[in-house]
Amino acid sequence: MRRVAVYDSRTREARVFAPITPPRVGLYVCGLTPYAPAHIGHGRTFVVFDVVARSLRRWGYRVFYVQNVTNLDDKLIARAAEEGIDPLALAERHFAEYARTMERLGVRSVDYLPFATDYIPEILAQIRALVDRGFAYRAADGSVYFEVARFPGYGKLSRQNVAELRPGARVEVDPRKRAPEDFAIWKAATPGEPSWESPWGPGRPGWHIEDTAMTGRLFGPRYDLHGGGVDLIFPHHEAEVALSESATGEAPLANYWMHCGLLLLRGEKMSKSLGNVAPLDASVDKAGPGPLRLYYLNAHYRSPLDFDPDRSLDEAREAYARLRQPFDRISEALERGGPDREGTEPPGPLGDEAEALVERLDATLADDFNSREAIALLFGWARRLGELSGSLDAIAPAGLERIRAPYDWASEVLGLFEERRAAPEDRSSRVVDVAIAARARARARGDFAESDRIRDELRAAGIDVEDGAAGSRWRRSGPG
Repeated sequence: MRRVAVYDSRTREARVFAPITPPRVGLYVCGLTPYAPAHIGHGRTFVVFDVVARSLRRWGYRVFYVQNVTNLDDKLIARAAEEGIDPLALAERHFAEYARTMERLGVRSVDYLPFATDYIPEILAQIRALVDRGFAYRAADGSVYFEVARFPGYGKLSRQNVAELRPGARVEVDPRKRAPEDFAIWKAATPGEPSWESPWGPGRPGWHIEDTAMTGRLFGPRYDLHGGGVDLIFPHHEAEVALSESATGEAPLANYWMHCGLLLLRGEKMSKSLGNVAPLDASVDKAGPGPLRLYYLNAHYRSPLDFDPDRSLDEAREAYARLRQPFDRISEALERGGPDREGTEPPGPLGDEAEALVERLDATLADDFNSREAIALLFGWARRLGELSGSLDAIAPAGLERIRAPYDWASEVLGLFEERRAAPEDRSSRVVDVAIAARARARARGDFAESDRIRDELRAAGIDVEDGAAGSRWRRSGPG
């Protein structure tokens, strides 16, 4: 396994990556709250961690990558009420759109996408542990709150001072709380909203508790790497640390924390709630998957990235075309004449340079996933190949494959240039599986109108669904 350095947001320093049980790596990234379509800022975070997972796997680590889906919260409930739809069905609909966009964007490294409401038993068990250990209390209305003052380490991830979290600063006065900074981990039921029975009365989970309940079940009390956007450090990730370490008595929750810089829209934070967003799906339509990935990765993941809708995607598309021109020429030469075509060796030391460059690319990315520097090296290689005189058809296939190796690395690790390689059926199968799972959840909660809608959409796309005692199976009935 390659030596990897990771900048840890908790310790504020680059550290050598050392999994708890090598070569296995538990990677958890905070995913989507699908109350509205994903925007281009979401895409940056998920492409970055796609590259993290791809890289670690290339270097010999066995990565189990989990990305959660918050399919029920205050925003989802409010948006669903506006649209006159069940909030869980609204979440399913936007998540299906998100899954299709991720597939188009080449984000295929996630192993498991758990929904919050699938982990109600684990959430209740963790709340029970927190109440029993004296870290949480039941309010008069049946809500349960985490008592921040009982956890002395609160603020250690974000470097926040709890004493400053007073009314008029970052929190609102709530008479149900013992202190303003306390936060809800179980919200008492409100008429018309989804709810579950609990020892404290009917209700639903608070936002922060879902993540630690999931990771406790999937990874245990500690795991290797937690990722997300920098805007989640406080209060969300800070709350995760407090909840898990209070419930289990084990620390740290995650050995390493990676946080992706914000994608700004003309200098301002992009937010669905503010409405200043560029939809992710439309951005993929405009730029294409490869150029959009290049745009995201041509900056260090920890740096803010300023998006200008009038020029950023056009510039990325032009840069991508320049970068991939030698790759296309080599690929086309390989397709002409077949693998047995005779030819010469690459001119000069070019083959050796390509092999050395692949090693340098690996080393560059292993230094805190520095994709910006890796892409600079790839542009240098494109210029080097552009100096070749004569036809590439004169070079033997084995030689062409040698000089294409840096591009193959970029395809494997950065997810660039995959358009020529992926089979259409392979690309679509995972999206179909996501839709089938969404339909199963709708049927389980008795929402047969939503179940039928998903079935009809699949049928229109050439997918037939058959329901049986063992679950649902699908097959292609026509072009998909």
